[in-house]
Formats: sequence, C-alpha cells, structure tokens
Amino acid sequence: MSDFNSFLQDHADCERKASSMAMSLVAKYPDRLEIIPELIETGVEELEHFQMVYKIMESRGVQLRHKIPEDLYVKQLVKKCHDGRLERFMDRLLIASVVETRGAERFRLVAENLEDDEMKKFYKMLWVSEAKHGHIFVKMALHYFPEQQVYDRLQWWVDQEGEVISGLEIKAALH
Repeated sequence: MSDFNSFLQDHADCERKASSMAMSLVAKYPDRLEIIPELIETGVEELEHFQMVYKIMESRGVQLRHKIPEDLYVKQLVKKCHDGRLERFMDRLLIASVVETRGAERFRLVAENLEDDEMKKFYKMLWVSEAKHGHIFVKMALHYFPEQQVYDRLQWWVDQEGEVISGLEIKAALH
C-alpha cells in the first residue's frame, strides 16, 4: 500500500499476461472446442481489467512499464508442470485456477485496505471476478479429467504455490 503506483504497474502487467495466457490456451489446444468460448471470454475480460487499471494509472500520472518484467512466480509454477501434452494441459488449467484464486485473495486485501471508496469498489469487483476465473479453470479441467484426479492435482498445486510464494521477495506487486 505504501507504493501503490508500483502495485498498479504490476497489476496492469498481470492483467495483460492473464489475457495472453487464456488466449495461448486457445492457440495450444484448439481441439478443446468445449472450453474455447470460455477461454476467449476470460481473455477479453482480463483485457478489460487491464483497460480499467490503465485508466486509473492515467488519472494518477503513472505510466506503463516499458518492459514487462519476468514473472518469477508463474515461471516457477510452470517449471513444475508435467511434460506430456495431456498432463500439461491439466496442469496449465490448474495453475491458472490457483493464480486467479490467489489474485482474488490479494485483491480482497487491497480492497480492504484502501481508503478511497471508488477504488475499494473497483478492487472488490476485481476480486469477485478473479475468484470466478479460478472456478472456471477448475470446471474446464473437470470437463476433460476425472474429478478425483483434478482435485488431487489441484491440492498439489496449492501446496506448490505456497512454497513458491514463500520464497519470493515481498514487494508492491500482485505476486
């Protein structure tokens, strides 16, 4: 909260990456016709979130970063993915679920600690939306994989995420 402008820059970067990730799943798995519409919708919604954050940044005189820094959080999670195409597909969906759900939790903390009522409202809307995205990615995995397998692997990813996040530097960032 003490460096909120830097947080906004990171937040904008994360929204752009989230949109790109949803669309990369469409590109990598074009045969998964049942989930493509939801992936596109999620990608568009994340891009809209980016647009909203950018407007806030603009109003505060905060510029976008010239280059999006490497996301060590996501990079470390992706390194833990299975290698096989099918297994990696499930892992990517579940990583997306964990990242979105954790993002929702962090946006909730931001909303609870902001003083400006409009910003509180904005971050509340975001945490509700990101939580929904977290559920959507699990639902997508359940469409293709047995329930027990999905929930066992999801728990494994939650544990992995805890290890990764505990090893990262604390900074004005979403993760």
